Amino acid sequence: MCGIVAYAGVRAASPILLQGLRKLEYRGYDSAGIAVHRGSAIDIYKQEGKVANLVDSIGDYQTDPSHQEAHLGIAHTRWATHGPPTQVNAHPHPAGDGRIALVHNGIIENYRSLKSKLEAQGHIFLSDTDSEVLAHLVDSYYDGDLFAALSAALKEVNGTYGIACICADEPGTLLVARRGSPIVIGLGENETIVASDASAIISHTRQAIYLDDNDIAIVEGGKVDVRTLDAVPVQRDLASIDWSEDAAEKGGYDHYMLKEIFEQPEAIRNAIRGRIDEDRGTAILSGLGLSPRELVDFQRLLIVGCGTSLNAGLVGEYAVENFAAMLGEVEQAAEFRYRNPIVGSKDLVIAISQSGETADTLAAVREAIDKGALVAGLVNVVGSTIAREAGRGIYLHAGPEISVASTKAFTCQVSVLLLVALKLARGRRMSREDGVKISRNILGIPALVQTVLEKNDAIAEVAKNFVECAHMFYIGRGYMYPVALEGALKIKEISYIHAEAYNAAELKHGPIALLDENMPVVALMNRGPGKEKTVGNVEECRARKAPVLGVITEGDQEAKAACDWVIEVPDCPHYIATVVATVALQLFSYHVARLRGCSIDQPRNLAKSVTVE
Repeated sequence: MCGIVAYAGVRAASPILLQGLRKLEYRGYDSAGIAVHRGSAIDIYKQEGKVANLVDSIGDYQTDPSHQEAHLGIAHTRWATHGPPTQVNAHPHPAGDGRIALVHNGIIENYRSLKSKLEAQGHIFLSDTDSEVLAHLVDSYYDGDLFAALSAALKEVNGTYGIACICADEPGTLLVARRGSPIVIGLGENETIVASDASAIISHTRQAIYLDDNDIAIVEGGKVDVRTLDAVPVQRDLASIDWSEDAAEKGGYDHYMLKEIFEQPEAIRNAIRGRIDEDRGTAILSGLGLSPRELVDFQRLLIVGCGTSLNAGLVGEYAVENFAAMLGEVEQAAEFRYRNPIVGSKDLVIAISQSGETADTLAAVREAIDKGALVAGLVNVVGSTIAREAGRGIYLHAGPEISVASTKAFTCQVSVLLLVALKLARGRRMSREDGVKISRNILGIPALVQTVLEKNDAIAEVAKNFVECAHMFYIGRGYMYPVALEGALKIKEISYIHAEAYNAAELKHGPIALLDENMPVVALMNRGPGKEKTVGNVEECRARKAPVLGVITEGDQEAKAACDWVIEVPDCPHYIATVVATVALQLFSYHVARLRGCSIDQPRNLAKSVTVE
């Protein structure tokens, strides 16, 4: 989604703001801008397109005395929602003849009625955005006190926001606020750097405050005063950002996505490290804060998520049912609160989100809590909203994921969900012997992934056969069905090839009508339950001239003979193969996109963190 950076301190603001915007480019955006407080006025610069365009329009901000004297500013990368990606729709938005400047992430749902009211008062709007309405609303309340004006304005707002606001009449003051859209405040020496993402502040500080919903922070240099909308002072905990600036760089790889694919062995080690008691054959999940007795009392595991996280949740559902003989269900988070779901005190709800800020998943968390369920977050970002509101859960420790298309987050999510399933199973009827076997298999995932990564060149060769494709099918059964879903999602996200994923059994129930020589099929045929049936489905595909790429177990000659091309992966249990086969499909998608010349790290129309519905 959109990105926010803001600065108040003793250094020149412009270089820090522009550096921060570059750090947020991975999130996806279509325009960028900054506003700096200089003298008694606010200067605004904004451009359509990349941050580089903005930098060119500003000029020599590194040495220009006027920029060096500006120590307060706000900045933004916009991902278009209301109005096309144009210079006038870019942020920051001014109001009150330039007296107020504001940047905003989120959506103001009642902006039309607010705009009509403000127009009746004489306000003139220049853009198509809902965000400009908010700037004018703040201006309409301004009477010498920016906090009072912003507080009054936000009480009229329906929707979500992360905001940074400055005023020409208050040269040392920066206000930031949030409701449903993340804001992190980095604390330095006599300075404060604010952002919507920690990656924009880690080069300056590792000490941060995360705002809660309906907080407003008054920032003056290195001083931060957090209050509610009603001006009641509140205390927010100081957190430490636990990953380095180098972790968010490409490290010699052509793309962040490729780097993150190759980071997966270490990322998975970090995700499972210290969480397996191999001798007892069980998992150690202290973040859940639940005793074995409490865990065994649950009657159902309900997993909510969106996109890649939803696909990971499906693997978790299968594992919980197979290991623990416990009812597992996966729900699309965006629909959860609108369905009046049947959920209560006998349900353990796990909300999965890489960022911990996904708006639909956060709404599902709140709905489940309201209905009395015990909720845990499975997130990658320490201090994120889902982690804080759930109050318990499991951090992935996968490190920063910069590419929009998720890779290591998915494989870490699946690895941790296998631990959850093991923990629940050992509390029920699973023997120690079986638990030890599963524990060892999970511990072996990083080495298996490394084996797949060593096939990178061979997978790149296979990818050459799919560069001209317009459509593809992905099929799998059992544990391999979620892998098919995730594989199809990846090829769609970064190569712009239309792909559909089906349970292989569904082919004859309609989709087979589309098969011909121009509809390649990617079949998940790893050795295990359902493999023989999938081979039969592949034969049906080839009988209709559809070319087939099989992801198969090494040495499986029967599966190999059924395919036109194969990617061979190590032999392992089906639940482990979900991770191994996924990594092979990630590399396949990457190389297809690379050969097609696509923007791999920042696919069109996509954002890394979806913080609005």
